[in-house]
Amino acid sequence: MKYNSQQKRQAMLFLFGLVLLAVNTLLFGVLWYRYYRNQMYIYTFFAKGDIGVIGLFGLLYFIFARLYGGFDVMFHSVEELSYSHLVALVLSCGMMYFVTALLIRAMPNVVPMLLMMLCAAVAAFLWALCAKKLTLKLLRPRPTVLIYDNRDAREDGEAILKSLPSSFMLLDSISAESGKHVIRARLRETKARAIMLCGVPSSIRNDLVKYCIDNGIEAYVRPNIGDFLIKGAKQLQLDNLPVLLCQRSSPAIWYLAVKRIMDIVLSLLALVVFSPFMLVTAVAIKLYDGGPILYKQVRLTKDRKEFNLYKFRSMRVDAEKDGVARLARENDDRITPVGKIIRMVRIDEIPQLFCILSGAMSIVGPRPERPEIAAQYEREMPEFALRLQAKAGLTGMAQVYGKYNTTPYNKLQMDLQYIGSMGIVTDLKIIFATVKILFQPESTEGVAQSQTTASRNEEK
Repeated sequence: MKYNSQQKRQAMLFLFGLVLLAVNTLLFGVLWYRYYRNQMYIYTFFAKGDIGVIGLFGLLYFIFARLYGGFDVMFHSVEELSYSHLVALVLSCGMMYFVTALLIRAMPNVVPMLLMMLCAAVAAFLWALCAKKLTLKLLRPRPTVLIYDNRDAREDGEAILKSLPSSFMLLDSISAESGKHVIRARLRETKARAIMLCGVPSSIRNDLVKYCIDNGIEAYVRPNIGDFLIKGAKQLQLDNLPVLLCQRSSPAIWYLAVKRIMDIVLSLLALVVFSPFMLVTAVAIKLYDGGPILYKQVRLTKDRKEFNLYKFRSMRVDAEKDGVARLARENDDRITPVGKIIRMVRIDEIPQLFCILSGAMSIVGPRPERPEIAAQYEREMPEFALRLQAKAGLTGMAQVYGKYNTTPYNKLQMDLQYIGSMGIVTDLKIIFATVKILFQPESTEGVAQSQTTASRNEEK
């Protein structure tokens, strides 16, 4: 049987990941047999039980590593891969520590688990280093042509391709206005093996995608707003024909009930766990300048309903003395020394748990915008109001995969992606994925000094 290059690449990357999974599962197996298993006394497992415990660790580690992109060697740097595996190991080892405590009916010594986690983290780093080098050596960057509709789309596409030099080699950039025949001729001329479509009208885009599939060319598509609306459509069979039903978001009642229960339980647990940090933060803010500990802002949630959002104050009391609503900027001098620390580790967000308990917010959902900023975005992009189909959230797809200064259009795309796929599994994935970004400083980068919002129009 003959396999194409994509299948071979997938097989090689799968084997890379399998090696690390086996090594780190083996490390846990050694820890279990040499230390924790001996503490079970009368309640010793048979062989199948031991294999089950070790297998559980392997399964947890695989799930978290995959969730955080730890096996995406083609599209992540060594640092990103290592960090992803570190977070996966912390969560997997943490859960297995409590499983072990239940099995031996006592709180076991945590030091062996920490040492095993350290060894596994080193193994993950060495694996990422080797996997990346082998990938660069064995898998050449795909010759790629960028096809764009406007300047912003071209900038987006070039930024994506240039950020991944190990995966893409940009050959040329062509405007969609050139026409499909010119574009096809250019693809044949350059012998491109991949194309990146950014902002291309569907009439041209669909034809190009069909051409690429026919000719074995990979087509990477930056979706438009309409694509996300279609993606969330309900599939029907009417008169034996497939039909897509597009409508305003209407999640099942059982999902909303379970989601509300999760919000209450998780926010209460979080308040208990973080209460010492909240006390220290409150004291630090008060001692620094004597100003109020909390500050509130009016924000928008589902169906444009307004509510008061609370945060620990991280800026000067007179941060908006001119009355202009603005986002935090790069190196913003309005942020206090205490504020820099609590923003870095997200402690300033904790008081929003009370908003979740009250029902104004949910743990997962589109981030709530201020009415003034939302109004500005909607003047430039009326579709921005579509975010208000769901209750505002503490975290969401735009927070996990974007940044603080991600453009409103890109945030809208990610929020619509969430709204179109809302469900318990999706919510849990986002909650766990949030853990990964907690200590990544780039996710809190401010907007440019000259801007008050994240809109691109302010950059021009």
